[in-house]
Amino acid sequence: MAHKVDVHVGKRIRQRRWLTGMTQQKLAELVGIKFQQIQKYETGANRVSASRLWDIADALDVTVAYFFDGLEQGEASAATQDSAVPVDLLSDKEAMDLIRSYYAIPQNQRRRLFELARVLSDVA
Repeated sequence: MAHKVDVHVGKRIRQRRWLTGMTQQKLAELVGIKFQQIQKYETGANRVSASRLWDIADALDVTVAYFFDGLEQGEASAATQDSAVPVDLLSDKEAMDLIRSYYAIPQNQRRRLFELARVLSDVA
């Protein structure tokens, strides 16, 4: 059974990869491994060594600490989440696609879209 830290780090690798629009194959090429290994890291099936995590962080343009963000919160934050929001929002592919699309919009239009979403959620 995978350790919860390995699973968390794997989820953070997948989240960052999705946010940047990078494929497993591309990340694997940048790191110098096969894409199957990236799959195993993302599921937590295999542990990521420190040096490999360093290479992945470099390829995804984040610090190594990024992969551990939110680890302390774990189950505590899941229990306090609103029921309309998925417990693990960042592992929801649709949510990640929405976030990526949102940031692809020019900033002034993004702000107007944000205000529209806020109004719509208030009346829902």
